[in-house]
Amino acid sequence: MASVRDLKRDINYVLGDIIEAVYIWQLTHPKKETKESEKIIDEAIAVFDALIVKVNQKDVENKKQHFKSINQELETEGRKLIDKINAL
Repeated sequence: MASVRDLKRDINYVLGDIIEAVYIWQLTHPKKETKESEKIIDEAIAVFDALIVKVNQKDVENKKQHFKSINQELETEGRKLIDKINAL
């Protein structure tokens, strides 16, 4: 892990790209209902908020392990959201 700043950028880019993918799906499928896609956007925002809170925690004993677990959580949550987009 290079730095906390890089982790924050990764979180921002990954979840931002997922939200952008949902918007693209909405634009390419204008006749389909957007209720489910809006839920995915809300989930992505909730994941973003939760991960940023974890990154900003100060009372962590093993910082390296803490940031590694955040990175893995980003990956698993990102995959879940992408699977939901693909299921639309």
